[in-house]
Amino acid sequence: MKNILVINAGSSSLKYQLIDIDTETVIAKGLCERIGIDGSMLTYKPSNGDKVEIQKDMPNHEVAIKMVLDILTDAKVGVIKDMSEIAAVGHRMVHGGEKFSGSVIINDDVIEAMKECIPLGPLHNPANLMGIAGCQAALPNTPMVGVFDTAWGQGMEPSHFMYALPYELYKQYGVRRYGFHGTSHKYVTGRALKLLGNPNAKVITCHLGNGSSISCSVAGKCVDTSMGLTPLEGLPMGTRCGSIDPAIIPYLMKRMNITAAEMDAIMNKKSGMLGISGVSSDFRDLGAAAAEGNERAQLALDMFVYAVKKYIGAYAAAMGGVDAIVFTAGVGENDRAVREKVLSNMEFLGVIPDVEFNRNGPRGEEICISKPESKVKVFVIPTDEEMAIARDTAELAC
Repeated sequence: MKNILVINAGSSSLKYQLIDIDTETVIAKGLCERIGIDGSMLTYKPSNGDKVEIQKDMPNHEVAIKMVLDILTDAKVGVIKDMSEIAAVGHRMVHGGEKFSGSVIINDDVIEAMKECIPLGPLHNPANLMGIAGCQAALPNTPMVGVFDTAWGQGMEPSHFMYALPYELYKQYGVRRYGFHGTSHKYVTGRALKLLGNPNAKVITCHLGNGSSISCSVAGKCVDTSMGLTPLEGLPMGTRCGSIDPAIIPYLMKRMNITAAEMDAIMNKKSGMLGISGVSSDFRDLGAAAAEGNERAQLALDMFVYAVKKYIGAYAAAMGGVDAIVFTAGVGENDRAVREKVLSNMEFLGVIPDVEFNRNGPRGEEICISKPESKVKVFVIPTDEEMAIARDTAELAC
């Protein structure tokens, strides 16, 4: 049995899963919250036991990692005898720039490269590095692997990832489209290819949640993706504005007499579904409000659906057709109404949705929501980024 510890470190949080990669089963999982903040808590749930919550001060990620390892090896509630039963650690890494086109064994050179990418990922990369440092302190002899969100987008051609800005800005500052949610897009694309029985298929994947992105691929290689230099580009999201006329930014900064940081906060934290509806960034709240007649909530949902439709149409054109459309992530997997509206009036593209099955089919499993005669298959595939990270980690380190 080979156990892989998967770590997803945020600035004040740390999600973890311990996975038996031989059987691809989750042995235990949990979350460290409010790291470095008052009220720190560790949540732990073994697959064969009850949920455990521990409130204890976690001043940094090193302490959080030690708490995770302590409870995994605890005599009463633990699932392994000691840390030697952890074969490797897989880290979710957000921004690797152009330095990483795939997963890598973490060493000093990789850490230095990650530091160099901090200007591209100022919120995520420092947190990822803290997670690595914490694991290295607790597990100094255990191999570790970095799995990059941006690696998927490295398959794009220059004509697809470049912006029409002076070329020197790309060479000097790395200004280009990178894309995010790459681990999710790669995972569900691979599942779609298997379901189709066609390794060369053209697939559009819709990762729809509080953060949303759409990607397209041919034979499992990324052709295009909606997020850009940062996760702000593309679809309108929970609190992000998505793609807008860039001239809006200096216009509003001048009219409102605000700083670049304040403008950035508006676009990332006060826009999207929240900004349009004035109700919530949560699609469940928006659906409930729209059903009660809230016009702004309905407008937000309509804008989101329209943007998803546009990307699907554009990507089908870019690839010269499409064999499958995949919905995944929180909204994509669970919001049947959004899926139904996105798929409406797509018969011209060869999409014939099974409306009734979409409305009443099971949740939490892979399903096909298109009719048998549909030329384009439509799947709902639950994403599993942790399993994808564990697989890459085992392949490289075990």
